[in-house]
Amino acid sequence: MKKPSISALLIGLIPFIGICFSVPLWNKATPVILGFPFNLFWLVAWILATPGIMSIALWLEKRR
Repeated sequence: MKKPSISALLIGLIPFIGICFSVPLWNKATPVILGFPFNLFWLVAWILATPGIMSIALWLEKRR
């Protein structure tokens, strides 16, 4: 098994950082987007974006 490339690892870290380390930026409930408080909308948006981001990392690995 080959080691993953640095670029794939960095791209794979984007959702982790977006969900875990951005809490001080979105720790408020006042703006409501699509009926959700902002903090719940932020988490759902990242969860929905994660498969696309991970597919980019997989594509980079397959291309290598």
